[in-house]
Amino acid sequence: MDESEQIKRFEEFFDQHYKEKVLESISKGKNFVIVDFKDLLQFDTKICEELLDTPEEIVRVAEASIASLDLPTEVKKFRVRFKNLPETQRIMVSDIRSANIGKLLTVTGIVRQKSDVRPQVTNSKFECPNCGNVITVLQLESSFREPDKCGCGRKGKFRLVDKQLVDAQAMVLEESPDELQGGDQPKRLNVFLKEDLVSPITDKRTNPGNRVVVVGWLKETPIVIKGTKSTRFDLLLETNYIEAIEEDFYQIEISKKEEETILELSQDPMIFEKLVSSLTPSIYGYNRVKEALLLQLLGGVHKKRSDGAVSRGDCHILLVGDPGAAKSAILKRISQIAPKGRYVAGMGASGAGLTAAVVKDEFLGGWSLEAGALVLSNNGVVCVDEIDKMSEEDRSAMHEGLEQQSISVAKANIQASLSCKTTVLAAANPKFGRFDPHGIIAEQIDMPPTLINRFDLIFPIKDVPDPTNDENLARHILQLHQTPEAVDAEIASDLLKKYIAYARQKSFPVLTDSAVNEIKDFYVQMRNRESTDERAARAIPISARQLEALVRLSEAHAKIRFADKVTKKDARKAIELLTYCLLQVGLDRETGRIDIDRITTGIGASQREKIYLIREIIQSLEAQIGKSIPLEDIQKMAEEKGMAASEVGDIIEKLKRSGDIFEPRYGFLSRV
Repeated sequence: MDESEQIKRFEEFFDQHYKEKVLESISKGKNFVIVDFKDLLQFDTKICEELLDTPEEIVRVAEASIASLDLPTEVKKFRVRFKNLPETQRIMVSDIRSANIGKLLTVTGIVRQKSDVRPQVTNSKFECPNCGNVITVLQLESSFREPDKCGCGRKGKFRLVDKQLVDAQAMVLEESPDELQGGDQPKRLNVFLKEDLVSPITDKRTNPGNRVVVVGWLKETPIVIKGTKSTRFDLLLETNYIEAIEEDFYQIEISKKEEETILELSQDPMIFEKLVSSLTPSIYGYNRVKEALLLQLLGGVHKKRSDGAVSRGDCHILLVGDPGAAKSAILKRISQIAPKGRYVAGMGASGAGLTAAVVKDEFLGGWSLEAGALVLSNNGVVCVDEIDKMSEEDRSAMHEGLEQQSISVAKANIQASLSCKTTVLAAANPKFGRFDPHGIIAEQIDMPPTLINRFDLIFPIKDVPDPTNDENLARHILQLHQTPEAVDAEIASDLLKKYIAYARQKSFPVLTDSAVNEIKDFYVQMRNRESTDERAARAIPISARQLEALVRLSEAHAKIRFADKVTKKDARKAIELLTYCLLQVGLDRETGRIDIDRITTGIGASQREKIYLIREIIQSLEAQIGKSIPLEDIQKMAEEKGMAASEVGDIIEKLKRSGDIFEPRYGFLSRV
């Protein structure tokens, strides 16, 4: 079929099927029309084959045919976009080969990097100084081309008189991890956008971390090494159509039959126990941890209030345990069950790798935004192993992502805010490698209190010798080695994944009055119990952050049975889990009371009281003696008030480090 015949066929197609859409686009000020490939296939199969084989040429023909239509106004540079290509044209980035160059393809992936919009020259005109002839040069390559010679025979420099510019943008597309085989490295592809396809770097549809479908033709671009072209070429996808895939929590298709199985399972009175046992069947024990992990996967309800304030629905969990306590195995398993799950290890993760980075854009020049693991797992789960091995700067980058669920970037010329509705499951080792059974657990977690405070539940996993437990554990592990297929989950992994996805998609339970009263009574009782002693009353057993955690856990428990309402029973389960964690990490052994400040500030109420006491002693002695106070006098007064000499020494060291006091000369202290 020659070009004139192709134009005629497209004219007929647009006149019969798409004339109204073309007129509607023109009336709205848009210079493009989106054509469904299936409509063109029904009209003419031959022209569809030509479109798939030589897309650049056929798209140009289709755009030329629009100008020939009987339209009320003249249109220039009207573009034709094609969507819904056949499955045969869908290809993964890692499967692209040289045979695919020049073909029309569909590629799905996650936007990893996106540059600013920049103007690009498509056409330039030069004037010959000798004869005045105007030479037109099409700019199709990456480097700017000038004419070699004029028709009059003149060679050398020509004067640039005109150039046509279009908006251009580059993106880096990365394969989605849930489409890869376990352990495969996701491959990347450069994507080129121009004209109406470009969008601001903060555009919610195509900003880094979002999943998109791109239709375009593959081109090769030369790799320049030290000013000369290499024999190797890079690949580039010139975009004809781009569409963002709107994602709910887990992008899983559930058939009618599977839905019936899931609904039938939800009626089982033992469904919670079955789901918990199926979560990590090869790992023995840790029932409380497994219950919490199931509720974390289900999550609470994300709420947006009328004043714009947002309450996150994601529960964050921290596991702190002795070496060999199967923490990494739990994290790996959870990242596999959660379809949009990512596993990262502390030593191999940086703040930029977790959140977002601004990188130099080699393709179009300037700067571009590259998404990290938390952004890429938006509406998913990130499992961060060995979080204590990360540097303090890298860990502090996670603060905003954990609580506000957004990542803000203001670097170079880029100011952007990326969505990060991500659930975080983290694991760490105690400060000295193994828990001290006689020490305070909160002091043995080697993480800043500001970061610890953002986790809803913290589980210390201790490796304590116990004859009965050790025998059961040994039997379980040895049985796994003897017959690896012996441990069989009650609910298969695939069905478990779909059950969680269905609950996330369909269930949005609301708190009932009975559940509200149960949580409120627990909160008020915890805050105000045993407040007879004035000093003990300063200990805060629970804060508003734990109150919100209770709501999220209660909602997650109600989702298990796809309930519309959160009942008293759901609230009790949440209270049970939170109390277990508080008793493990927030118990002040000196007073025998739960003190949340041990976790959130690193200093318990009883220790803070002793700090206040020492400061009061220093103040009173200063009034009596003067600025320089002997250390012996402070110790003597503190011992009279019931403090041990070792405690006094520790507190004085703390006050020195915080800058409250200093030592003007040996054995004497002064207030700053």
